[in-house]
Amino acid sequence: MPNTQPNSRTPRTAVAEDADSISRSLARAFDDDPMMRWFFPDEAVREASLSEYFATLFTRQYVRNAVCERTESAASFWVPPEAQAKAVPDAETIAELQRILGDRAELFRDAVTAAGAHTPQEPHWYLALIGADPAAQGTGQGAALLRSGLAKADAAGLPAYLESSKKENLPFYEHFGFAVRQEVRLPGGGPLLWAMWRDPRPTTP
Repeated sequence: MPNTQPNSRTPRTAVAEDADSISRSLARAFDDDPMMRWFFPDEAVREASLSEYFATLFTRQYVRNAVCERTESAASFWVPPEAQAKAVPDAETIAELQRILGDRAELFRDAVTAAGAHTPQEPHWYLALIGADPAAQGTGQGAALLRSGLAKADAAGLPAYLESSKKENLPFYEHFGFAVRQEVRLPGGGPLLWAMWRDPRPTTP
């Protein structure tokens, strides 16, 4: 049974030492995600590959330049506007991702380019990634992380933006005020991405 004590649902800052736990949770969270299945089609090694993929993104990119939070079994990576120029992979990170992706690396590159072409130009908080271990489903950990990031965006008076490749997740985001702005078909026969936008809400004095 998952730990449902209050502290398991309380967002806290994620640090580099959390990489193993976070990458395992995210690998399980994204096992059935259409885009991740497209990047990692081999079921026999998907969980291990995803864990390595998320650990690389977290340790080499997001933990250094983004707002990373976690709960017991979930994590979120937010990029505020002032960090968006820095929160991109350097040459070494790109090389590592290419190694992990193998013959899917070119598809990954084209997908990132296609998604990036639709990124809004106005300042916003970008939800780069959020996911919870399915074993923790129903414990509110993903919702707690989403609320935490949105509170920061609202405090800054800024909108929020995300891309989802799983249609079943759209109602979850809509519940928190996001609306689909655009549908993007990834090149090379890839899945659909739903680009979602949320205007800022006034904060309580």
